[in-house]
Amino acid sequence: MDVDDTPSWECYPAAAFRLPRPPRLLAKGYPQRTIFDNVHDAGLSFGVYFQDVPAVLFYRNLRKLKYLTKFHPFHPTFRDHARRGSLPNYAVIEQHYLDSKLNPANDDHPSHDVYHGQMLIKDIYETLRASPQWNQTLMIVTYDEHGGFFDHVPTPVDGVPSPDGIVGPPPYNFTFDRLGVRVPAILISPWIEKGTVVHGAKGPTPTSQYEHSSIPATVKKLFDLPQDFLTKRDAWAGTFESVVQTRTEPRTDCPEQLPMPTRIRQTEANEEAKLSEFQQEIIQLASVLNGDHQLTSLQDRIRDKMNVREGISYMRSSVKRFFEAGMSAKRMGVDDEQIVKMRPSLTTRIERP
Repeated sequence: MDVDDTPSWECYPAAAFRLPRPPRLLAKGYPQRTIFDNVHDAGLSFGVYFQDVPAVLFYRNLRKLKYLTKFHPFHPTFRDHARRGSLPNYAVIEQHYLDSKLNPANDDHPSHDVYHGQMLIKDIYETLRASPQWNQTLMIVTYDEHGGFFDHVPTPVDGVPSPDGIVGPPPYNFTFDRLGVRVPAILISPWIEKGTVVHGAKGPTPTSQYEHSSIPATVKKLFDLPQDFLTKRDAWAGTFESVVQTRTEPRTDCPEQLPMPTRIRQTEANEEAKLSEFQQEIIQLASVLNGDHQLTSLQDRIRDKMNVREGISYMRSSVKRFFEAGMSAKRMGVDDEQIVKMRPSLTTRIERP
């Protein structure tokens, strides 16, 4: 990689979080330090381009005032930043998690049409390919779920460190010292040889594997971040820098456009459908951002009665209110280390026909 240029990273999480937690726990936010904190503290830039609600806000630190300007609506900001060559060093793109007629879900979750997820990847790739930052870019597409219940490769159970030594509750007392079923990961960059297939990690330990912690571990390696690894797991995980260090100059034959994916679903999105478990968690996050997580009636409605159309309406208004309040606090000179905490909205309403 050209060491004279600080590379931009496009990390596209093609499936989202699984966080079945009650709203009172979501309100506190997950306390772990994140790779975003390490990137920021090293004097580098990051950005989150979101389409519904930024799911990374499950992490408490990212609700701080100092990070508000790191969040951008995917449309049209991502394309504009790419065109101007102002993408941050590390970027995460979030998807539409709820399926509507106007904005179909593109997160590849069942029962969403994977056509829209593939169109999102096509859009991102073509935007990056046309960007003046293309020769300093690595795009990562990965998933947090697999495609069935069989894999001919056994899941690794030996030499996998627990991230932090925490043990799950009885009766299982899970020690988090094994991996799961394999999931796909696609690396796209002009610094990667055409048709490269990577079969296994080359360290840093004899038992290291490529897994989701490989992404923050790779960011630490490529940017030479001074902070310690986030956990024992990312210190152990294989990293991708060797994949982008085989060439002396970037390729020029990368296609400028990708083929059109095949449309699968022939019907419109069902906006009257009940929220899935994951969508309920996303709306519960929105209620935390809006200060409504203590309203029992709203939480009951999210769980038992709210449909997709109502969820989208509430989610959008909540996210808008959260960022507006945060930016107002910044203008008033509130300490940037403070976390945005909203009071319940007296005007919270669920839109009905």
